[in-house]
Amino acid sequence: MNQEYTLAREKYAQLGVDTDQAIACLKQIPVSLHCWQGDDVTGFDHQGPLTGGIQTTGNYPGKATTPEQLMQDMDKALQLMPGKKKLNLHASYAIFEKGEFADRNVLEPKHFAKWVEFAKERGMGIDFNPTYFSHDKIKDGLTLTSPDEEIRTFWIDHGKACLRIAEYFAKETGVPCVMNIWIGDGFKDIPADRLGPRMRYKDSLEQILSQPYDKKLVKVCVESKVFGIGVESYTAGSGEFTLSFAATHEGVLPLMDNGHYHPTEMVSDKIPALLCFYPEIALHITRPVRWDSDHVVLFDDETREMAKEIVRCDGLERVYMALDYFDAGINRLSAWVTGFRSWQKALLFALCTPNQQLAQLQDQGNMTRLMVEQEELKLYPFGAVWEEYLRQCDVPGSRECLAEIEAYEAEVLLKR
Repeated sequence: MNQEYTLAREKYAQLGVDTDQAIACLKQIPVSLHCWQGDDVTGFDHQGPLTGGIQTTGNYPGKATTPEQLMQDMDKALQLMPGKKKLNLHASYAIFEKGEFADRNVLEPKHFAKWVEFAKERGMGIDFNPTYFSHDKIKDGLTLTSPDEEIRTFWIDHGKACLRIAEYFAKETGVPCVMNIWIGDGFKDIPADRLGPRMRYKDSLEQILSQPYDKKLVKVCVESKVFGIGVESYTAGSGEFTLSFAATHEGVLPLMDNGHYHPTEMVSDKIPALLCFYPEIALHITRPVRWDSDHVVLFDDETREMAKEIVRCDGLERVYMALDYFDAGINRLSAWVTGFRSWQKALLFALCTPNQQLAQLQDQGNMTRLMVEQEELKLYPFGAVWEEYLRQCDVPGSRECLAEIEAYEAEVLLKR
């Protein structure tokens, strides 16, 4: 323990904050790491471009193009991340033996056995996402809302297959699997029928959920979005739709992605609102810039506020946290590591905040002192607490971390 941390611990103790306890708590909070940052959301089951509202920008060298490369890169990234991790997969990352292929509606657990082996060797659970984009069975931009029953049935069967795979993940790893359903279905211009697609979506989800599964092992989520590329005027899976569906279907959680709302909407404000009514909720943590651009998560205002609300609301056992961003314009490992560490910083900052004392000031109506105290906290020696957390987790500091990434780029990525 260095002198800087000793002094920081004493300063925080004057506020009634136990930084040792905050560090110990953070070590036990799982954060789900998304595989798709490593290959720009390409996956292994198709050769064509991204479609269905998904887009990456940039062409940084060294992109992973095989399961082996993706796992190798993820392994290096994991070594540079403190804390407890889960693995987050999309169905498009199924791994097939040579000469084998299974379309998404008939995927089986065996197609993810290598991922299970990877996760178990590293002591991680696995979260999962059906992939409702980048496929030739998307007709007129629609999947689970399609008026073409053959198309809709294909995607319903995909959801059922994913439920079976999610339960397999949970049983194999011993950790519940969060299975998140998001579709990009919608219309570019003003639709003539807003109700019909949503009724078909509701029916599709109910058919998927008719697949038997253990609700203790699989946490099914429905994720909303305000708009997407090519569906600017209408999305079937709006916030109102997904919140209402989760509220009326046992065992279904709402999932909020903080890039999936209007620019002036703050997910940090929505977290306590949902925790009033839902036993559990889920988050996809990203950084939107003007739109759902999935920039790398930073230690910025909204990221800190989201973490604060989870901690303030005693939500650490009720909120499933996953990262979701993809930047092809910078070193992909650095993107993974920077985003993960930024969210860890935000959680630690929240754990080092005297939340009860600040809430008392609010209840007393002492808003003057509340503002001053919150401003003073921004200048507390948080950096020393963060460095102590990294030391205890045996991972390097930021500059040392970057040096390792740059060496890996020269030795591995640039030789691909």
